[in-house]
Amino acid sequence: MNEAASRPGKPSEAVSGAYRWYALGLLSFINLLNYLDRNVIFALFEPIKRDLSLTDTQLGWLGSAYILVFSVAALPLGVISDLRSRRAVIAAGVAVWSGFTMVGGLVRSYWQLFTCRAAVGIGEAAFGPAAASLVADYFPGKRRAAAMGILSSGIALGGVLGIGLGGILEKHYGWRVAFLVVGVPGFICAVLAARLADPTRAPSRLSVRAYLQTLEGGLTALGRQFLGTLIGGAAGALAAFALDQTFAADSKLDIAALGAAVGLGLAVDILRWVRLIRRGQISRTPFGGGIGSTFDDVVSAGRRVLATPTLVYVFVAGAMISFGMNGIVGWGPTFIARELQLSASDAATLLAKWGLLAGTAGTIIGGAMADWLRKYTERGRVITVSLGMLIGGPMAIWLLTVREPSTFVPLFFSAFFLLSWYNGPLIAVIFDVVPARVGATVAGAYLLFIHLAGDAIAFPLVGALSDRFGIDRAVFVLPSVAVAGGLVMLGAARTVGRDMARVVAEGGRSNG
Repeated sequence: MNEAASRPGKPSEAVSGAYRWYALGLLSFINLLNYLDRNVIFALFEPIKRDLSLTDTQLGWLGSAYILVFSVAALPLGVISDLRSRRAVIAAGVAVWSGFTMVGGLVRSYWQLFTCRAAVGIGEAAFGPAAASLVADYFPGKRRAAAMGILSSGIALGGVLGIGLGGILEKHYGWRVAFLVVGVPGFICAVLAARLADPTRAPSRLSVRAYLQTLEGGLTALGRQFLGTLIGGAAGALAAFALDQTFAADSKLDIAALGAAVGLGLAVDILRWVRLIRRGQISRTPFGGGIGSTFDDVVSAGRRVLATPTLVYVFVAGAMISFGMNGIVGWGPTFIARELQLSASDAATLLAKWGLLAGTAGTIIGGAMADWLRKYTERGRVITVSLGMLIGGPMAIWLLTVREPSTFVPLFFSAFFLLSWYNGPLIAVIFDVVPARVGATVAGAYLLFIHLAGDAIAFPLVGALSDRFGIDRAVFVLPSVAVAGGLVMLGAARTVGRDMARVVAEGGRSNG
């Protein structure tokens, strides 16, 4: 690992307070675009289903397409962010996801759209770990949860704006134009992100040629460690193509074969990693070039998670919350359109209007509340996450039984406000209990786990349940799992103080 990447340090004195807020504002806006581009498809489910003759199960897989790639790519890109340039990773990621979002408006078949949505995940995976790591270094200590809350406000803002803007554009111009329009702003943000000052690493000129040369060894070693996943993906793609040609679009076997093959390959890789971790063979593996190789950092992050009880609770709870929250956002427009008898655009507008207010307020207030509670107890951020889920989850279950708009809207606002509390505090807990040098890597591991074990399952599962039992029954599984995630998160209250103290003893970030 290079010296700059391994040095936790304090923010550079050359980075002023005003500049930190500029950087946070830019990264928050990019995060807004991140979720806008990923969520716009949910407002377009109904017209896409009609034009491409799809089932709800296939719609669910379109929602999971980017998540599958995003989840697998988040961990290695988090490692690269720790090893190399965080701003370069962010800039490249924004450009990639914006480009493939636009290409999604030009497709002519289900598989073409599935491929574009999957490719969007590569770009978005580059942003999350690197941006969170940068913000954690810009705002150390007691201001971290509030800063993470502002960064995470893009989740709610972008998520509902994607749905609202997608509905409006679809109503007036069609779903293809919606994809083309929302992809444009990302290219401007990519240029601005490339010029950001890194608060803890020496400035360097970004050269594409030099950047690729420095990554060559790490990517080779990393590719070997993901060999099972790569082989599974290739075999699954061939099997899916053969099944699609044999049974046509009405069959669900093609996507099932691809998902099963990728999942099996990833399971083989994970089992191998766990075995190596338990044997303590980090420095003796033939896959890297020494302890500083990309693979060694992936393994080191895995050992860090397994050895930190708080992270185990956070990972499991995060997956359950991701299952519930992202599933609600994804299937919300379709549920409202069908059950409240609204058009797709009207349903998206309703969800966006009130979700924007509730989600933004909930995310910001949740971060501020977590920091306020932190003054009195080291469990403050954990408590905030659990309270939001345990109060907001039952309200969401009640909401799903309501069909009268006058009751639905205020109940939706209240539930979504509470369920948005978790965004900033949950990420802040991760950076509280890990050293700065591996922060982005662990954040990448977190994203890998919660999305593969969370919303990647939620979207197609609800679609399959909807095809069988109806959307009105299928959606109840979502808030129920989110409530269970709140209960799991309470377990971290017993361990977070001890794990924060250990990071301080190791010379990592201050336990803010």
